[in-house]
Amino acid sequence: MSASFNHCTLLGNLVRDPDVRFTPQGVQVVDVSIALNHTWKDESGAKREEVAYVDIVFWSKLADVAGKYLKKGSQALVSGRLQQDHWESKSGEKRSRLRVVADNLQLLGPRTDSPAPAKPAAPVPAAAPRSRPEPDFDDVEPPY
Repeated sequence: MSASFNHCTLLGNLVRDPDVRFTPQGVQVVDVSIALNHTWKDESGAKREEVAYVDIVFWSKLADVAGKYLKKGSQALVSGRLQQDHWESKSGEKRSRLRVVADNLQLLGPRTDSPAPAKPAAPVPAAAPRSRPEPDFDDVEPPY
């Protein structure tokens, strides 16, 4: 048996809004695509850029978070494992794709709109400042 290690960590921006779905058993699944930018200077000193697009799938509770807080343009740090999917197209061609099955998500960048509260919160009146007695340090023994 040979050793293997299947783990990747990616930092990128969402290309489109998350696609939120549920399995027949009620498990939430969210698919996203992120863009990974790579910039360098070529031999002539000109700036070059290359973009790679990676599909990511979130399951269960992580899918709930991704579906609520991610949106097109959001920056996210995702880690997970690579999974190769195989299927046959309607025309009979064999197809495959490589995607990331996420096991960790960190939301980065400015905070986006969070889910709306169930009902508007009533304004909270400002509390009156509490007066505290000033400590009397003359009565305190030093700890040594």
